[in-house]
Amino acid sequence: MASFIVKQSAIKTIIFDFDGTLAKLNIDFHQMREAVRKLILSYGIDGNELRTDYVLEMISGAETILNRQSAEKAKKFISEATDAIEKIEMEAADHGELFGRTRELLNTLASREISCGIITRNCAKAVKIVFPDILSCCPVVVCRNDVKKVKPHPEHLNTALNKLGGSPRNTLMVGDHPLDIQTGRNAGTRTCGVLSGRCPKDDFIKAGADLILPQAADLLDIIK
Repeated sequence: MASFIVKQSAIKTIIFDFDGTLAKLNIDFHQMREAVRKLILSYGIDGNELRTDYVLEMISGAETILNRQSAEKAKKFISEATDAIEKIEMEAADHGELFGRTRELLNTLASREISCGIITRNCAKAVKIVFPDILSCCPVVVCRNDVKKVKPHPEHLNTALNKLGGSPRNTLMVGDHPLDIQTGRNAGTRTCGVLSGRCPKDDFIKAGADLILPQAADLLDIIK
């Protein structure tokens, strides 16, 4: 499975997820989901109507429902929901840290003329708390604030690729969640699952990952 990376001409761009892939943040997603569910209920929406456990999709679904009632009401909801999830993200960022070889990974890939980008469903403020000098190591960082449709929608990954001038067929998407594998497949890239987050190997096998590694920095050993 690693052969497509070893060939110098095969992979010219690598797009990384952030949380759990390049950094340890330990966001409490259960707490986040519950906070958003309570807010949604307070607006008179039955949570069962949304049929998703992904927080951003819950918020988007509720916004759609509220827009049918009142654009002002929907706008107020979005503001409150954004504040609620950003508070949790910022708290996690305050205690977060980069994985030990993250800077080495990004700098080494750049020295080997492999373009790198980062896409994340996290907010930009939280990312910069954990990685203040991120743009000096990675020229393109696309947070949820920067796109209309976040991963697994291909717009998120394609936005990063457009900024880098990359092509999906020469790109590897790397992440710690099957959602990252789905994102890559939706955009037509190769995919790599890393076990540095909370998901086991079987989840990545089921998602159809082309490559599975213990951590993102192990890409350096393959490239060598």
